[in-house]
Amino acid sequence: MEHTKTYNSLELDTRNGSLIIEGPIPSAELASLDFHEDLIAFRPAQQQHEALIEIAELPEGRIIVARENKVVVGYVTYVYPDPLERWSKGNMENLIELGAIEVIPKFRSGGVGKSLLKVSMMDDAMEDYIIITTEYYWHWDLKGTGLDIWEYRKIMEKMMNSGGLEWYATDDPEISSHPANCLMVRIGKRVNSASIEQFDNLRFMNRWLY
Repeated sequence: MEHTKTYNSLELDTRNGSLIIEGPIPSAELASLDFHEDLIAFRPAQQQHEALIEIAELPEGRIIVARENKVVVGYVTYVYPDPLERWSKGNMENLIELGAIEVIPKFRSGGVGKSLLKVSMMDDAMEDYIIITTEYYWHWDLKGTGLDIWEYRKIMEKMMNSGGLEWYATDDPEISSHPANCLMVRIGKRVNSASIEQFDNLRFMNRWLY
């Protein structure tokens, strides 16, 4: 499968200043940008910056960033699912995962997350993919936001909806381990029925237990 990547961008005015939302951006350009020290949701900022540069180098890898001048203050990643997860079992070339989305506290609640998803979906090539994201409550910044699990879940779900991702049922044990966890999916307009059926089989791999 050819992974076509078409650059798109928009300018977003927030109460804390103007941001450029853009991507997918190539690894060399991402390496030339500074990475805000508050982007620490998944690992220390410098290590996360390096991880995003590596993702941008992958054929299917996509990084959309929000930047204030030359400083990355938010991002979203798209990449093939982890080989250890069930979503990679079908070896589907047209199944990619929204693996991470993060915005620094200064720019939260300003539409940055929604704009990252909006720019992501501006690329017509996204209609060739099944895009998934797995939301786990233990990744959420409940302490920093002061929200409870269900308030945060509602915000996350609304944000993902803005990118066309919707809640889908699954019997994945990790997702099923807590009712706030969820699988969200966007099926592109050009995805064929055979791929959808294959994806449905991945969603429900434990049918034989019932």
